[in-house]
Amino acid sequence: MTNLAKEFREFEYNGWQQSVDQYNNSFGSLTNQMIQPLLNTVNPQTGTKILDIATGPGYVAAGAAKLQSQVIGLDFSSAMLNKAKQLNPDLEFIQGEAESLPFENQEFDAVVMNFGILHLAEPQKAINEAFRVLRHPGKFAFTVWDVFDKCIGMKLVYDAIKAYGNLEVALPEGPPFSYFSEEQNSISALKNAGFSHPLVSKFSLTWELTNADELFDAFYQGTPRTGGLLRNQTDANIADIKDAIRQTSQPYFDKNKLVLPMSALVASGTKL
Repeated sequence: MTNLAKEFREFEYNGWQQSVDQYNNSFGSLTNQMIQPLLNTVNPQTGTKILDIATGPGYVAAGAAKLQSQVIGLDFSSAMLNKAKQLNPDLEFIQGEAESLPFENQEFDAVVMNFGILHLAEPQKAINEAFRVLRHPGKFAFTVWDVFDKCIGMKLVYDAIKAYGNLEVALPEGPPFSYFSEEQNSISALKNAGFSHPLVSKFSLTWELTNADELFDAFYQGTPRTGGLLRNQTDANIADIKDAIRQTSQPYFDKNKLVLPMSALVASGTKL
């Protein structure tokens, strides 16, 4: 792992160690909407041995367990794993790196990752590792956000930061956030790892929040990368960013709730 990758990994780790409860409260209802599409893609059956990489609070692992699969959840953040174990005391969770999985070759029937790939220092290595631990003809699937124009919750925040924030704050450099939002990039990465029949499917979601300040807090306290950018702004910039989000979010209020259109992708491949 290069020094740049190590810096980014440490940055993400520290961010997730501090973001557990905010992520669970703010993003949980949104990312949970992709559990069923993700699991449907790998089609786990009773007894299927499935690995949930970057399990976070264990949402997908819990969904797989309801299908009577044998599931293991893996995450590099001890704080996230503590939350996962608290929410799912009967499931198995272990600490480990997506880019260097602590498992033997061909140990799982299916591997999934729900929005974790956005936070990895070396995502191609993680996809290669998923291929390694899969049995034939196992499937791997991961989710990622669509481009910002189709993810209004993100667009409102990023547009406000661009307009009123300082984009030159010193943060560790990581892979481009929207890299896998481009369908061809996901397909190429899956092919590079050895997967056959790569496929990308799109899903429309709705993110319901109380107000614009809750949207701001979701990113400020609940994400490492965007949160890191926001936490390095001046108080004056933060005030302007908040005001901008309050204004631009007005068209998305419905019955006193902030209802934001979002879009996500499921990328998948088969190990033949």
